[in-house]
Amino acid sequence: MERIDWVFGYGSLIWNPGFDPVETVRARLAGYARSFCLRSIQHRGTEALPGLVLGLDPQEGALCQGVALRIAPADHDRVLAELRDRELVTDAYRETILPLALEDGRRVSALAYVMRRDHWQYAGDLPHDEQARIIAAAHGGRGANADYLFNTAAHLAQIGMADDHLDALSQAVRAQQSRQG
Repeated sequence: MERIDWVFGYGSLIWNPGFDPVETVRARLAGYARSFCLRSIQHRGTEALPGLVLGLDPQEGALCQGVALRIAPADHDRVLAELRDRELVTDAYRETILPLALEDGRRVSALAYVMRRDHWQYAGDLPHDEQARIIAAAHGGRGANADYLFNTAAHLAQIGMADDHLDALSQAVRAQQSRQG
């Protein structure tokens, strides 16, 4: 893989990149949708009770908004190793270099983690209510699945990129949690 200086954050990388980017810019990625399409069996769920986390799901005509995070040259190899450790736990994502349109007009190539639809953890097209039920109940090594959703939705809104689907899902998860007590 060619050396790449940018990473695309569309989920938890927005609010917890795990490194100090030298530059963070709002960005758009065409042809992919942010989707709760990955069954999480480690970070936000377990094998017994999988959670759901976001993946970039290829979709004709879709546009995913997020952030481009530029890695400091001196940190490149360490950051890449840490990202791979975090994102490629079960090989459900494919590490891909994709073209981003940055808010300031620049176009860059960025590393992105794209969902593999042929992977057994792929959970695309789950009904909204089922997503809410799963997210409300699941916990993993990095905490509650609901916190992952809430943090992502809040940070997207905070940077002016509110996601209506995540906001609606957050409301449904909160309702589910209140019913569970």
